[in-house]
Order: sequence, then C-alpha cells, then structure tokens
Amino acid sequence: MSTTVETRTMAQALNSALRDAMRADESVHVLGEDVGALGGVFRITDGLTAEFGTQRCLDTPLAEAGILGTAVGMAMYGLRPVVEMQFDAFAYPAMEQLVSHVAKMRNRTAGKMPLPITIRIPYGGGIGGVEHHSDSSEAYYAHTPGLHVVTPATVADAYGLLRASIASDDPVVFLEPKRLYWGKDVLDATAPVEPIGRAVLRRPGRSAVLITYGPSLPVCLEAAEAARAEGWDLAVLDLRSLVPFDEETAVELVRSLGRAVVVHESTGFGGAGAEIAARLTEKCFHHLAAPVLRVTGFDIPYPAPMLEHHHLPGVDRILDAVARLQWED
Repeated sequence: MSTTVETRTMAQALNSALRDAMRADESVHVLGEDVGALGGVFRITDGLTAEFGTQRCLDTPLAEAGILGTAVGMAMYGLRPVVEMQFDAFAYPAMEQLVSHVAKMRNRTAGKMPLPITIRIPYGGGIGGVEHHSDSSEAYYAHTPGLHVVTPATVADAYGLLRASIASDDPVVFLEPKRLYWGKDVLDATAPVEPIGRAVLRRPGRSAVLITYGPSLPVCLEAAEAARAEGWDLAVLDLRSLVPFDEETAVELVRSLGRAVVVHESTGFGGAGAEIAARLTEKCFHHLAAPVLRVTGFDIPYPAPMLEHHHLPGVDRILDAVARLQWED
C-alpha cells in the first residue's frame, strides 16, 4: 500500500486511495478533464499517469456527458472507471447519462449488468469560489434511485469510503467537500472504516443532536464546543452517506435525546435535510420534545464570494436553532 500511518490531508488521502485501488485491480481506470499530466484541478490524481500510463489515467475532452457516457461503456465491458468532474456545477451536463443509464442499467437488465462507476465530484462552498464552483448538489443525486451518494468529512473516511466506492458494483456519486481538502489528520490505511451506509457518532452528547455530513461536520463540532457555555451538551452525528441513509442510527439517537437539528450547506427547500427531518418526525414523533429543525444554505443561487459566509451555516445560526428547541419543556 502506498499509504503509511502518517499525517495526511484529505486530498492526499484521496490520491492514495486511487493509487492503491489501481495497484490492487487493473480494471480500475481514472478519466476526466486534466486528470493526467496536471493531476486534476485539486491535484487529487497527481502522479497517477506517471505510474499507470495514459491508458489508465487519461485526460478527456471538456464534455461531461461524453466522459460519463464513455464510463458507462467501460463498465459494461468489465472495467471499473473512476470519473472526475472538475466542479460540482460542471457535472450537470452529464445528468442525462447519470439518470437515464448509470442509475437504471442494473434494474433495466434485471441485475445482469451492474455499472461499477465511481463519480468523484468536488462540491460545496467555503473556498471563495464564484458561480458554478460552489454548488451543493447532493439532493439531485440522492433523489435518483439506483445511486449511492457518499460524502466524507474526515481524512480516514476520504480514503476508506473511496476504496469502498470503487469496489462497489453499484454506481457511487462520491462528493468531496472542497473546503476540507487541505485539512490534516492521521491516516492509517489498514484501519477498519465503517462501510457505506453507516453513520458515525463524532461527538456524544446528552442535550440534543446535530445531524450533518461532509463540509458541515467541522462547523457542527465547533458549534457543539461553543454550546457548552450555554449549558448544552450536543451530540454530533456524521451521516457519511445520504444513500443509503442510516435511519437506524439516526432514529435511535433522536429517540434517546428528543431534540435534533439537521445542518447542511445546500438550500433548505427540497434539500436532503427536509427528507431527514421528515423521516425522523415519522419515526420519532412521540419521543420528540421539539420539532426537528434545519439549518441550511438560503434558497438562492450561490452568492458572490464576499457574501458566502452569510449564506453558509455557521456556529451562530446553529446555536440559534438549538436555542429554539423548547428547553422550557
């Protein structure tokens, strides 16, 4: 394995996951815009062409529908393509391929033709990006039956979940939080990682739970620490994947605490948090001391860089929601 027990950034962990997957399985191929000699916009594929050649880590034209359509053909012939879309909003031209073919092929063929495709998409805000460079597009993918939707928030999950996604026979939309690419932590590639579809409790608590994923995890952990000054002991649950959704863990935690806030960067209306809140309300209604609340991005197109700190959920907005959880009861 290329990875040893050492401090890595999330970007480096993703690079190691790709490298180790390609070394372990010759059917794993990487393709996308500038993934070759350049190593990708965020250098996630750095060095892969030098080691594996242009046939296994190949640059493509600027045509996202063509890139994903090519990956469909590759998967049908037994390969395991890993597609990189440069930015979240750049992936939209490939939606027809994704919805009509990638998500439906296994069902269309009665299970005879799975498509083991991993679609890597840098997503979310927090980097001062302009329009088309900071979308939180997870709800589109989560609403499409036939796809797994995964988003790591830690260095260990970046490595482990990407390896699991590449090994999966189902197509996976792998959403990479851009704002977390340069965060560092100790990575042990041999350590066990919870599989796709299992949430992880990142911080225990007794007062209420913040339910989140991807780029909002560090903000929720910061909010939970700040909440101690108010006398609130907040748990933080990292979903890690939206599809499959770990309903069992989330329901058990909310039933035990009676109060929950769902936090994510994408817009509130029709967002993933709306589905999560609805499911928790249905399953936990008689255990709730207050409605399940949401803290999300505003229902607007992504704002200019100088305004994004107003748009993205922050500690103050999260604590304001926690304060509304009917503590007098």
